[in-house]
Amino acid sequence: MSRSAVILCDGDFPRKSYPLYLLEKADIIVVCDGAIRAFRRHFGDRRQPDAVIGDLDSIPVSLKERYSERIVHVSEQETNDQTKALGYILDHFSDIEDITILGATGKREDHTIGNLSLLMEYARTRGIDALTEPSVKIVSDYSEAFAVKDSCTLYVGEGRRVSVCCPDNSLTIHSEGLEWPLDDVVWDNWWKATLNRATADAITLTLSHPSPVLLILS
Repeated sequence: MSRSAVILCDGDFPRKSYPLYLLEKADIIVVCDGAIRAFRRHFGDRRQPDAVIGDLDSIPVSLKERYSERIVHVSEQETNDQTKALGYILDHFSDIEDITILGATGKREDHTIGNLSLLMEYARTRGIDALTEPSVKIVSDYSEAFAVKDSCTLYVGEGRRVSVCCPDNSLTIHSEGLEWPLDDVVWDNWWKATLNRATADAITLTLSHPSPVLLILS
């Protein structure tokens, strides 16, 4: 039986049914620092977080006391709380098959850009992406974002809006199933292949060499 985990960040708390379903059904929930306030508002006393992780600079004293047995204090500043939470799940729950990150976007554009780009970093440094086990993705009320690191076929649904981003300007991508082919895109800025559209249920991306690529479906 598959087990799932959610990382709850302190961006926009989800309101729509799909991300809320992912939160409610998760076997493991790791909360990033100040997101414990949103967790508490949503769950009340129905559920405890499996861990509350971060440098704890955004948690009210009352919630520090309430969840004292669940708090994992990580003071280093080389990684953000989302990455600390991911590392905690990978280190402590070997049976997790998929990891969904909620609350990673909204409120602050710098946090949104940073958290999305980290999906490519996890693919590059940890070898995990949308197609591995565990898989990892960011879900919001508006979109689903994930990384891939090699050629693949993805079932996205005809008509789905698809944006593709990559920081590797030595990469070329041959695409099938997109309204605007990616073959001639020079990957020197994030906007270059955004706002595309799937013309078939499945799209195929053929990469010239393995390299992290971010996709955002909306």
